[in-house]
Amino acid sequence: MFLSVFDVFKIGVGPSSSHTMGPMTAANRFLDLILSNDWPRPTSGAQVASIKVSLHGSLAHTGIGHGTGRAVILGLMGEQPDSVDPDKMDGIISQVERSGRISPPGHPSYGFQPKTDLVFDKKQPLPGHANGMSLSAFDKDGRMLIKRIYYSVGGGFVVTDTELEQMRAKKKTPSDSLKVPYPFSSAKQMLDMAARSGLSIAQMKRANEETERSREELDAGLDRIWEAMRSCIERGLKVDGIMPGGLNVRRRARSIHDKLQEEWRSNRINPLLANDWLSVYAMAVNEENAAGGRVVTAPTNGAAGVIPATIRYYEHFHDDWDQNGIRDYLLTAAAVGGIIKHNASISGAEVGCQGEVGSAAAMAAAGLAAVMGGTPEQIENAAEIALEHHLGMSCDPVAGLVQVPCIERNALGAVKAVTAASLAIKGDGKHFVPLDACIETMRQTGNDMSEKYKETSTGGLAVNVVEC
Repeated sequence: MFLSVFDVFKIGVGPSSSHTMGPMTAANRFLDLILSNDWPRPTSGAQVASIKVSLHGSLAHTGIGHGTGRAVILGLMGEQPDSVDPDKMDGIISQVERSGRISPPGHPSYGFQPKTDLVFDKKQPLPGHANGMSLSAFDKDGRMLIKRIYYSVGGGFVVTDTELEQMRAKKKTPSDSLKVPYPFSSAKQMLDMAARSGLSIAQMKRANEETERSREELDAGLDRIWEAMRSCIERGLKVDGIMPGGLNVRRRARSIHDKLQEEWRSNRINPLLANDWLSVYAMAVNEENAAGGRVVTAPTNGAAGVIPATIRYYEHFHDDWDQNGIRDYLLTAAAVGGIIKHNASISGAEVGCQGEVGSAAAMAAAGLAAVMGGTPEQIENAAEIALEHHLGMSCDPVAGLVQVPCIERNALGAVKAVTAASLAIKGDGKHFVPLDACIETMRQTGNDMSEKYKETSTGGLAVNVVEC
């Protein structure tokens, strides 16, 4: 099993990797399909004249609050998550709404009326995954030419229904096509390979990555990821005001940051100093995410604040930090994230927030334990501690917005990650619950969890908070 660090950490826009970035990517894939010859033409010269889209499951239930409809329109206009300009998105949406047409680069203009051709179908879920969407293309006489079903499976990953079936089949049989030197698909395999090779988890992950790219390319990519994370923190610490969506939730990161700066300058004793800085860094990222700004999936947008906050904490409070440490952190975190995604899920719509913030905290704890000098066993222990204490966490965003409880939840996830790393480093790596058992428990718990608590906004805080 090999999942690249650049699949785990993807630069995109908020507020959701599965509900914003994924649908935008699916729309791009559908445009590529139209230009290809990979669909049967009912008559010679049949041409696409219009497009319709239907959203299902969690995408339908919380799509408005998550900006899913907007993301679909942007994707159909050829915009991509890693390159779309957040400052131009509103203008692009308005253009399509006024004209009733989409005009992606390299394509003719197609008919698309957002009010009628973009359907939020809350009654009919698609069978493969909670985040399903169907895209269809029609000729000028209204005959369907193409139909494809896509699933946004978490972290910005998008697959067709056929690809999803193939992925699930591969999990049930040993892969015979692994080409990386350390193809671990479980924490146990990872530890065994580390013991046999004498390498750290980051070194094994680096060796795997370097089968596809040079060391220089890998380091440049890792630095680009951290720079995007750092920039997101900095933007979040400078902006205040009300976040979009109608809940009237006020940004707080800037005001908290200003107070912490004042305390820092005055040398006043604050026994919670590290926790306060961790929290404000995480909140800055997730306030940016909620506002539709540029963020990095870590492993999702809803959990995007935990890992940047803990890396910034590493810079802030560890005098021995350096750029190589940050690279090792990201490689170690990605190794753990890949194991979680392979054996369970990072999708809130599939297993609840334990799969998002829980996974992010496990990845962050592993990365931090690595740069604190932890052994592979201590790193695995750190990840297990962090994940274990998120088990059962539901995903219940109020009004379908990635604001309440998501922003504060990232702050607490970062605090748990640092605590987990510290506890693990003070031990010898021996512990009672293996990380693999914890991951399997998360998968089973997610399967047992009611759909009300899996990013549908039909249970939990989403229905018990009185809107004023």
